[in-house]
Amino acid sequence: MEIMKATVRQAMLLAAGRGERLRPLTDQCPKPLLKVKGAPLLVHHLDKLEQAGFQQVVINLGWLGEQIPIALSAYLNNQSFRALRVIYSPEPPGALETAGGIRHALSHFNTEPFVLVSADVLTDIDYTRLMQWNHKSKAQLMLVNNPPHHPEGDFMLNGPWVVSKEPSDLTQPTLTYSGLGTFCPSLFESLSPGHRPLRPVLEDAIKRREVLGHHHHGHWMDVGSVERFEQAQQLPWINSFSSP
Repeated sequence: MEIMKATVRQAMLLAAGRGERLRPLTDQCPKPLLKVKGAPLLVHHLDKLEQAGFQQVVINLGWLGEQIPIALSAYLNNQSFRALRVIYSPEPPGALETAGGIRHALSHFNTEPFVLVSADVLTDIDYTRLMQWNHKSKAQLMLVNNPPHHPEGDFMLNGPWVVSKEPSDLTQPTLTYSGLGTFCPSLFESLSPGHRPLRPVLEDAIKRREVLGHHHHGHWMDVGSVERFEQAQQLPWINSFSSP
């Protein structure tokens, strides 16, 4: 299957979540600004996006979102992110969920695919891999081995194609969606504005055989609990940053 390389230059960082499982850390600080090895989670992703050659990133803002542009300004000015254009997409009160947040931010994207990154994961995935786009698909998901807190997984692979976990007679193991992928804006254009989770959008596209998957065998962590947040501080594969 032919892969069209290096055509994706725009990205979206999901940063609007409340972070309930990280309370009390997120009572006064938005989850994406929690620091791991000296820098907010968002900065780890911005660094990887800039190093990979992305040109624009949209960051959606929700819970305590007004803190994010202020906190990031020092990093954007002082840590060589000047080649990366950062746009903020404030959301109305009430969680829009992933697909709703994307729909709300669509005006910031052109018609080309964009990379989607959940701010609360850390990984050694090569972000240049996310830039490689196959025009036969509408979405390309990075999948990882099921972590202990999500043993049932999300999807399976049938060759290069993502298939639903149920119903299925396939014998392949289930895998977990990493929170990173590449998507066509057309997947979201027909959605009505408002609260929209991502899973139904993906399931519909999977039925149409429009979702490709890549199994990443390297490091990945969902920093979604206080325990895992503390564990992340000690992981040797996560870069350290000095404060600006």
